[in-house]
Amino acid sequence: MAALRTVLRKASGSHYVLGRVLHSNIPVCSSVRNMGKVWMPDADYMEAYKKPCFYPADTDWELPPYNRRLLETERNVENIKMNFGPQHPAAHGVLRLVLTLEGETVLRADPHVGLLHRGTEKLIEYKTYTQALPYFDRLDYVSMMVNEQAFCLAIEKLLNIEVPPRAKWIRTLFGEITRLKNHMMSVGSHALDVGAMTPFFWFFEEREKLMEFYERVSGARLHAAYYRPGGVALDMPLGLMEDIYEWLSKFGQRLDEVDDLLTENRIWKQRTIDIGVVSAEDALNLGMSGPMLRGSGIKWDLRKTQPYDAYDQVEFDVPIGHRGDCYDRYLVRMAEMRQSMRIIEQCINKMPPGEIKTDDNKISPPNRADMKDSMEALIHHFKLFTEGFQVPPGATYTAVEAPKEPWILCLGRWTDKGTDKGTDKGTDKGTDKGTDKGTDKG
Repeated sequence: MAALRTVLRKASGSHYVLGRVLHSNIPVCSSVRNMGKVWMPDADYMEAYKKPCFYPADTDWELPPYNRRLLETERNVENIKMNFGPQHPAAHGVLRLVLTLEGETVLRADPHVGLLHRGTEKLIEYKTYTQALPYFDRLDYVSMMVNEQAFCLAIEKLLNIEVPPRAKWIRTLFGEITRLKNHMMSVGSHALDVGAMTPFFWFFEEREKLMEFYERVSGARLHAAYYRPGGVALDMPLGLMEDIYEWLSKFGQRLDEVDDLLTENRIWKQRTIDIGVVSAEDALNLGMSGPMLRGSGIKWDLRKTQPYDAYDQVEFDVPIGHRGDCYDRYLVRMAEMRQSMRIIEQCINKMPPGEIKTDDNKISPPNRADMKDSMEALIHHFKLFTEGFQVPPGATYTAVEAPKEPWILCLGRWTDKGTDKGTDKGTDKGTDKGTDKGTDKG
């Protein structure tokens, strides 16, 4: 536009014209147009404003060759960090893992625990020992009766009482039923995460039948609160053992079907073999236990090494792995379910008659018929349900072989002023919890 204004100011000059070229074959700039007319500069103008890219000719338009070597681009591969849980569809339970991933390989996992903290320790400070029992069901809502079993065994050690034989066998029976429920949940959900949906539904169908057995003895399908210090709350109803035996005779076939679907499945083996390998030495150093420890090749089971209830009267094997990977841990759980079937069958065949709880009415409530005839029984019943029983001063360490890992309970009572009772409860997963369960009575 500046050049156009110059042309208008010098309209009398012979070299600045609007219209057709009259003097020379000068290249025409087609970028400046006004009302359909083309302005064409002269030779002096082009010489004055001759630049590398100003009115280029066809011969000057090609770029010169690039002789320098291309610099290498810096590449920085960053790993992916993601939150696995506590509301992830594949996170079974309230566990949060901050994972560092390289593709599908987990390089690092930082666990965040404590999301299931319900304040149990503080809640049972103001409860009697019997009232505190249902809280232990909620600590692992897939292994309910085993949690109750540890609590009752700890109280029985402090009270130095003997449990009737029938109650021991009933506890052992339902402890193994609980183990089956837990392992079916573990294997079924693991298979579902890999993509196998059929074992998940098959196992949950069987778990429903076991929950019916829970309901028939306790009235509850999930949080049973069935065990009691000194025995169990109620005897098994008529026909229950026959139904358990009938279910047991069919469950072996279901377990074989799941075994056929998973054990030799190509995708299942690719996803589990040599994945999450933990050697025996690392398992001990990390404090692993339960199927995790046995999957690494260490034969340790509290039911064998420190038997409780009727486990010293039953025969079963302790399966172990040899590689310590996910596949071995899967095989260990499948084998443990078969051993639980053996124990349940022995419990049914060896179930003795007799009482189901201790006859000490200061610990277990008397029968309703005795309360109508005996004043002492009525007094015991009143005192037991208003104040509860007391344990002597002392402490105990009790552990049971829960389905996931040994469940450890430290329970004690001290007579020091200000702390009459105390419980310190923890599992070997590293989530030790402290509890002061106390009253004002010394």
